[in-house]
Amino acid sequence: MTDQTTHRIEQMLDQNPVFLFMKGTPQTPMCGFSSNTVKILKDLLGDGFATFNVLEDPDIREGIKAYGQWPTIPQLYVNKELIGGNDIVSEMFNTGELHELLNLEQPDRTPPTIDITDEALSHIKEGLKDMGDHQLFLSVDDEFNTRFSLELPKGYEIIADVGDLKVYMDIGTAKRAQGVEISWVDELQGSGLRIKNPNEPPPVQDLSVAELQDWLDTEVDNPRIYDVRSADQVAEGTVAHAVRLDKQAINDIEGMDKDTPLVFVCQVGQSSMSAAEFFRKKGYTKVFNLTGGYNAWSA
Repeated sequence: MTDQTTHRIEQMLDQNPVFLFMKGTPQTPMCGFSSNTVKILKDLLGDGFATFNVLEDPDIREGIKAYGQWPTIPQLYVNKELIGGNDIVSEMFNTGELHELLNLEQPDRTPPTIDITDEALSHIKEGLKDMGDHQLFLSVDDEFNTRFSLELPKGYEIIADVGDLKVYMDIGTAKRAQGVEISWVDELQGSGLRIKNPNEPPPVQDLSVAELQDWLDTEVDNPRIYDVRSADQVAEGTVAHAVRLDKQAINDIEGMDKDTPLVFVCQVGQSSMSAAEFFRKKGYTKVFNLTGGYNAWSA
């Protein structure tokens, strides 16, 4: 590692008390470990931390490994001290050590209340026979994807009583699982658990071009409109007041209140649905997809 690379790393650490060397950016992480670490930091600090994308600079990518004598990315530094990678950050988050390090209040460790039907409970217990030392874990991530798994406890989990079962979870799941309802359904497509989570943001709403025009005409609580198409397509024409959904626009959205009305547009209304669903899962509660897209608007 050259002296110049060392100087650049130390300059970044001097200027930012909480600094993450990662693959990608907070908006578009390029590996699952970087993504998870960013989610933890956002949960604790919002935008109160800085990052560097090591994929854009081979010197820093290799230099930071030598600097901290740590072979993998991501790497979290607090007050110029190396804390570690994703596994260490995740464990410190769940034990409360990371909160203490960042001078934050300790996390709420109250187990959530979860309702389960007798039939669902019976099916889960049937599947737990001969599980040995493994325990039933529930995971609800920040996009409200939910899954059960069998794992060995690490000692810092929150344990909720669900029927006569003990269900283990991390502190993020505990916060997102409050009030979850678990039932068993028999349908033509098959049988299985159905999980209803009242904390999940409402679904994306369809919005017709006439409804959008009426909305804009009222000039009351007007939505932010984003066109997901290429720059060339947007330059040829787009919906009134729309801006292209580029990196800057994504940064702008992430700084908005979660109840800001967002409308997404593409050519026919399909690609924009993916963008709308992405932000819905980020917790935005008023997300719309323009039915028919720009074709319908221009017609």
